[in-house]
Amino acid sequence: MIMPRGAGQLLLPANPWFIGFSLVLALVLDMVPLGRLSAMPDLMAVVLVFWNVHQPRRVGVGLAFLFGLLVDVHHGALLGQHAMAYSLLSFGAVALHRRLLWFTTPSQAVHVLPLFALAHVVSLVVRLLVGGMWPGWGLVLAPFIEAALWPLVSFILLAPQRRPPEPDAHRPL
Repeated sequence: MIMPRGAGQLLLPANPWFIGFSLVLALVLDMVPLGRLSAMPDLMAVVLVFWNVHQPRRVGVGLAFLFGLLVDVHHGALLGQHAMAYSLLSFGAVALHRRLLWFTTPSQAVHVLPLFALAHVVSLVVRLLVGGMWPGWGLVLAPFIEAALWPLVSFILLAPQRRPPEPDAHRPL
């Protein structure tokens, strides 16, 4: 198999427990009450897109919908608002995952920026259709902050897969 340009090293398979732990941790961090800033990045969306790109068979649209419902219940939003946004985000990430892995991490951030923007637009439209209030122009910054977090999230979530399977002084990987 031809190695993608951005991949400098072969990665170990992702541990399903680590995937689940990272998704639950992102959900918990998303639930931390930091105030109501419209420019606040959605860490759950970033982690979902990351795993949709890197493990599309394990983390798919159904899991994104489930986490979206959990976020809706916690935030007191219209039931299905985040679920629909996360489902569309997940579908877009799975559709792009083969192409996206050929790029470097900063280029990947540029490619996922429209996905994050689309998710925020969908969530905003649903909120406004049911009579919610305008969150402010700071909402425009949120997709850019999420795209800027992409390299950091990629580095952290790929770290367990970068270790050698069997460290050996005679066979360095």
